[in-house]
Amino acid sequence: MATYKKRGYKPKTKVEKEIEVEDTSSSTTAEVFDTLDESANKAEEFVEKNQKNIFIIIGAVAAVALLYLGYQQFVVKPNQGEAMNEMYQAQKFFNDAVTAAVGQDSLYTLSLKGGEGKLGMVDIADQYSGTAAGNLANYYAGMAYLNTKDYQNAITYLDKFESDDETLAPMAKGAIGDAFMQLTEAENALDYYIEAANLRQNEFTAPTYLFKAGITALNLNQASKALDLFNKIKDNYPSSPEATQAEVFIGKAKAMSN
Repeated sequence: MATYKKRGYKPKTKVEKEIEVEDTSSSTTAEVFDTLDESANKAEEFVEKNQKNIFIIIGAVAAVALLYLGYQQFVVKPNQGEAMNEMYQAQKFFNDAVTAAVGQDSLYTLSLKGGEGKLGMVDIADQYSGTAAGNLANYYAGMAYLNTKDYQNAITYLDKFESDDETLAPMAKGAIGDAFMQLTEAENALDYYIEAANLRQNEFTAPTYLFKAGITALNLNQASKALDLFNKIKDNYPSSPEATQAEVFIGKAKAMSN
């Protein structure tokens, strides 16, 4: 099919094409700047209209920060000092109970309930709950309850205790396992022993709780799990006292697996 050109049509020269491209580019750039100006104006209008609310939000954030700093400076720090002062006597009762040949229960009770005009661990944990001393009181209270055979309270207080300490953290979890064992809840005990063993990879607590976990697993007829736990002691903690005993129980676990 033939095509026809309009009368007077002339092909565009290279220069004309370049000018047209430049005009189009300039027009596009102008549109972009117009859009940016319009957005900026809208942002300014938004700030102007909502200036009061924005300042209220900024003020609220600043107030929260100041309250937190004030709380730390004027509440937490003084409370920490008071808690440590109260805790000295309760801690002494606890330490005396650990080393006493007789009368341990009464000393643990004094540690829990207080004596000689000072609070016990239970009240310290309650009244100074936001302090490091209050947190540590949970540990002492839990261990005192464990030693006086009040296993449910032992679990309650030890579960509240939080620590990054290399030994106290796993010992608290392991003590919860001990409490569950005394309550004949071996499945729960096993879980806590394994958690305690995995919490810190040190030569003191890890092999101890791996061994307890292995024995508990055997008692629950979980031979393969017990074998794995005893092998971890043998492989990872060969110089620990538990490693020698683990050799015997590895044989028992293998026999049960067959």
